[in-house]
Amino acid sequence: MFSIIQAAGWPIYPLILCSVVALAIIIERLTSLRASRVAPPQLLDEVLTLTRSGLPSADVVQKLEASSPLGAVLSAGIRAASAGKAVPEAQVRTAFEASGRVVVHQLERYLSTLGSIATAAPLLGLLGTVIGMIEIFGAQAPTGGGGSNPELLAHGISIALYNTAFGLIIAIPALMFHRHFKSRVNELVLTLEQATDQLLPQLSGGRRG
Repeated sequence: MFSIIQAAGWPIYPLILCSVVALAIIIERLTSLRASRVAPPQLLDEVLTLTRSGLPSADVVQKLEASSPLGAVLSAGIRAASAGKAVPEAQVRTAFEASGRVVVHQLERYLSTLGSIATAAPLLGLLGTVIGMIEIFGAQAPTGGGGSNPELLAHGISIALYNTAFGLIIAIPALMFHRHFKSRVNELVLTLEQATDQLLPQLSGGRRG
């Protein structure tokens, strides 16, 4: 591996940095965007059961908020419904939406960086290719001189080929995971919206009672 890095020249170092950052983001997002972590399957049923007879205490709401992103969204609506006896349903919905925007921002964290790496990696590979071509042309002897420098010629070819390959090797998985994570976020957001739609009528009904 070290010999490959040496043959690829200095343009390979930005690509190595991109690969490390992309790998770290992919691992972190695979862990953070699990459905069981964002929206535990039994949480909504537990909240619906809990709020059926009335609104829970502040301690329970605080624990719900800390449990998961879905819990944070549901707790925001419960707090809004607990603000008073005349709080309109629209205000509870607004609290859901405000908390939801914060959660969506958290779910999309680092995805723009991953998308930037997917876009920049081929360009960095192209930069290495251009630098390799410059090395190749530099290896050619001036007109009327002797032969070309074979070592410099081989080094230029190595820079061009290795950087092009590394750029594509980094960009293709980064692009695939970026699109996968965007799709996963959309699915989780839909799950959060459906959960708030189920809880909202019950909060309003519980408050009226």
